[in-house]
Amino acid sequence: MPRLAVFALVVCILAVAAAVVSFAEGSWLGIVWILMAGISSNMAWFYVRKAKLDRTKREGAASAV
Repeated sequence: MPRLAVFALVVCILAVAAAVVSFAEGSWLGIVWILMAGISSNMAWFYVRKAKLDRTKREGAASAV
């Protein structure tokens, strides 16, 4: 798993935890944390998918030679 994907996944997990704590305390600020979790999860999927595509490109180029 690419390093940037791991970092984005950690941010996503921390944002979800912050949203739970925020909502448990009765604050509506948790909505911001939910939005941040959504963005960071999309970033994690993007980096995982990008690494997978790059790997298949490299393998395809190596087999074509």
